[in-house]
Amino acid sequence: MSAAPVAGLVVRWQAQHGRSELPWQQTRDPYRVWLSEIMLQQTQVATVLDYYARFLARFPDVQTLAAASSDEVLALWSGLGYYSRARNLHRCAQQVVQVHGGQFPRTAEALADLPGIGRSTAGAIAAFCFGQRAPILDANVKRVLTRLLGFGGDLAQAAQERTLWQHAEALLPRTHLQQSMPRYTQGLMDLGALVCLPRNPQCAACPLQAHCVARAEGEPERYPVRTCKLARKAQAWWLLQLEDGAGRIWFERRPERGIWAGLHCLPVFGSRAALLDGVAQAGGSLGIEYPALLHVLTHRDLHLHRVTARVPQPPPGMQGGGWHHPQELAALGLPAPVRRLLQEA
Repeated sequence: MSAAPVAGLVVRWQAQHGRSELPWQQTRDPYRVWLSEIMLQQTQVATVLDYYARFLARFPDVQTLAAASSDEVLALWSGLGYYSRARNLHRCAQQVVQVHGGQFPRTAEALADLPGIGRSTAGAIAAFCFGQRAPILDANVKRVLTRLLGFGGDLAQAAQERTLWQHAEALLPRTHLQQSMPRYTQGLMDLGALVCLPRNPQCAACPLQAHCVARAEGEPERYPVRTCKLARKAQAWWLLQLEDGAGRIWFERRPERGIWAGLHCLPVFGSRAALLDGVAQAGGSLGIEYPALLHVLTHRDLHLHRVTARVPQPPPGMQGGGWHHPQELAALGLPAPVRRLLQEA
């Protein structure tokens, strides 16, 4: 398949029918494009809009973000999920300032060396901001291209994904790159979001319908192929809301790996019996046991049980955390469901 008609069709369609009102589409500032790309990973546009605006109000440039504390960044990120993105965002800003003098590298290859920037995100920044001929392969674009090409390789296999990257690169525009690359890249994203849907794709509205192998086969929903699927698991977490005589709440820092990594959190126990032992060791008196809250993660269902307890004064043996007054919680990096539980008190 010739790249020329495909690229031209996508570019023209995007100009007429694609999205152009999103705030990160009105700039070629790599800081703003990078921020939007990280936030949009596995998160809906409607959710990202408010977070994007708040982040820019607090951190208007990469220097401000690099100078912030991790707690400030995590507190503003609370509710977006996938918190490793926020930690990598902070690390990346610091590296851009310290290593690159506050200027983002101008090539996809150099961008991909920064923390938290994979090949697809690097390609998006390079295409949008610098007109580089660099492909992207986010979930929407994989769906568009595998259907267009009739690509039946199992994307759970690294070799098949590498082959799809080669196809994606071959289809890129070759002329007027400063204009065509941003438009083409956005066009593929828009087709995946608006037309080439996972279920019931709107093939009649697609500019690539005449070239699409999956449409000709009559089974576009067969693509993309990915056989490896993680099984969902259910898990009960018992959260201890320990308060002292001054009304302060005890929070611990979560481990650097795993769920809610690096965030402040109520102490977590694997069972009610273990939580009760924790209360006894702290010399506390048991308070209220609230109904469980279901929190759905990508491949896990967390049943969050919150139990309150009170101690007359901070137990001397408690380490790895700290006491915080309720009015301090807005500035604390807390997981969104924990923040919600505390607000329901």
